[in-house]
Amino acid sequence: MNTPELSPTDLKALVRTVPDFPHAGIQFRDITTLIGHQHGMAASVRHLARMAGEAGAEKVAGMEARGFIFGAAVAVQLGLGFLPVRKPGKLPVATLAIDYALEYGTDRLEIDPSAIIPGQKIVIVDDLIATGGTALASAELLRKAGAVIEHALFVIDLPDLGGAARLREAGITVRALMDFEGD
Repeated sequence: MNTPELSPTDLKALVRTVPDFPHAGIQFRDITTLIGHQHGMAASVRHLARMAGEAGAEKVAGMEARGFIFGAAVAVQLGLGFLPVRKPGKLPVATLAIDYALEYGTDRLEIDPSAIIPGQKIVIVDDLIATGGTALASAELLRKAGAVIEHALFVIDLPDLGGAARLREAGITVRALMDFEGD
């Protein structure tokens, strides 16, 4: 099927903004309208796959849950394996885990360490980078398992929240298809 090539600007127009969700004053960037668009999802994946290929990806990792949507599709597009970074208790094997801080409390991520070949170049793909906590924890966890993590790709960057800057400070090149300033 031949689909039109939508630019990142075209894709940005497909992202719905929901005011005051989940709290007053928040402008929630909803990708549901992007992935539900007849050409939006495919174009997003093609752009991300091109960037992952340029980064030398040997495998793609994505964080639960929306990172699974884009990360798995990018892996398929490139003919690579996909590594899910899971919430606790979801993997049926011995896991490698990391706890990380949230705004109010902590959370935990887990991976199957046998899914990583030491020295393997893994590119992280997710839908959105905000404060960077989950992406940083994922990078640390994957590095702990022996992966080389030098690139993280996102559909949306919220630069005012500082997540991309935090990843760059950790030695990770960050690229996004679009950004939304001031949110």
